[in-house]
Amino acid sequence: MRPKVDVAVPTSATPVAVAAPAVNNGAIFQAAQYRPLFEDHRARLVGDTLTVQIVEKVSATQKSTSTIDKTGKVSSSLTAAPFLPPRLFSRAGATGDSSNTFEGKGSTENTNDFSGVITATVTGVLPNGHLLVSGEKQIGVNENVDVLRFSGQVDPRSIQPGNSVASAQIANVRLEHRGRGAQAEAQVIGWLARFFLSVLPI
Repeated sequence: MRPKVDVAVPTSATPVAVAAPAVNNGAIFQAAQYRPLFEDHRARLVGDTLTVQIVEKVSATQKSTSTIDKTGKVSSSLTAAPFLPPRLFSRAGATGDSSNTFEGKGSTENTNDFSGVITATVTGVLPNGHLLVSGEKQIGVNENVDVLRFSGQVDPRSIQPGNSVASAQIANVRLEHRGRGAQAEAQVIGWLARFFLSVLPI
């Protein structure tokens, strides 16, 4: 059985909606589309775009060492007994030794690096002002297509000048990078090979 990590669920929560105050829209002023004149352009409305700087690095190292050493010794002798001559016990005795040694070592190391840039679109605005963003990029070269998908929750205060944000500052990140085409198909094990791998004892 594979080890599991017990993570408290749910891993995300949606803020409770708060009733918005009534707004009197005029012929020119529209509250939903209002942007201050001297404000830096930053995503904050549905449909706005946001540049995501993807820099993800996950590194994990685990080492374990255990040693068990156990030694035992038993010795007994008999020198005399009633009604029996002592010469019968000159060589009577028993000795026993036992030794048990165990040593085990284990080491696991895993490192994953991913970097890139993708422009995502704001798909929703939560009541607390956080932005739900998602984006997809497809690049086709010859017979191969690389697909990059990204989604997450952005705090507008994390958006840097230039309308960009680092992926490390985005919550609930979902990142997928897959390939399609001849190159991707060449890396997939056939169904017959998977069958034999599942039933082989080694």
